[in-house]
Amino acid sequence: MTVILIRHGRSTANTSGLLAGRTPGVGLDDRGRLQADDLPNRLAGVLSELTAVVRSPLQRCAETVDPLVALRPDVPHLTETALEEVDYGEWSNRKIGELVTEPLWKVVQQQPSAAVFPGGEGLLNVSRRATAAIRELDRVHGGESGDGIWVACSHGDVIKAVLADALGMHLDQFQRIVVDPASFSVIHYGSARPYVHTVNNAGVLEMPRPAMKAGATVGGSTGEVNAPAAG
Repeated sequence: MTVILIRHGRSTANTSGLLAGRTPGVGLDDRGRLQADDLPNRLAGVLSELTAVVRSPLQRCAETVDPLVALRPDVPHLTETALEEVDYGEWSNRKIGELVTEPLWKVVQQQPSAAVFPGGEGLLNVSRRATAAIRELDRVHGGESGDGIWVACSHGDVIKAVLADALGMHLDQFQRIVVDPASFSVIHYGSARPYVHTVNNAGVLEMPRPAMKAGATVGGSTGEVNAPAAG
């Protein structure tokens, strides 16, 4: 089963330097709306294969997937609270320029597994809830043959936590991962392990064929044992 993780398009908070968190009423800005409109074009190669579109309940994620849902009204469109943005508590809706002076900021950057936001949640909890949800949703929406492709639209830190888990990285390393607004990241959950196909893709998505199978990377990435590496 393969999930296409999509970070919402650029929001009004992204351009104002605010840590929006779960603050209501934060939608896409003009560029973000263009990114949302272009989403079906970037996913054109897999549109017919989608088995579900799942998103965070926040407005900016809803607006991001709206054009995609409009083209595939037959595909289940679901909201999942476990994919919601980090609850930043008292940090929500504050200027990032102010937050960098807080002692907790250094913890968030250097040891995120120990970071708990005042009045909010810890990043370790974010990792646990999001990765558990993605793995369960993948089992549900993998399709009858188990080779389904589905979309999950969420937020930067949430997607980074899911990718860190799939890459076998400790959460304390997740700040090394970059996930820009409107980017794609693709994980195939194989029977033996996850395979991360792409991270922070800002272009047209080209899904690998054939689908990866357990042990397929022996000798390269072609799915053939002892095949030459692709570079």
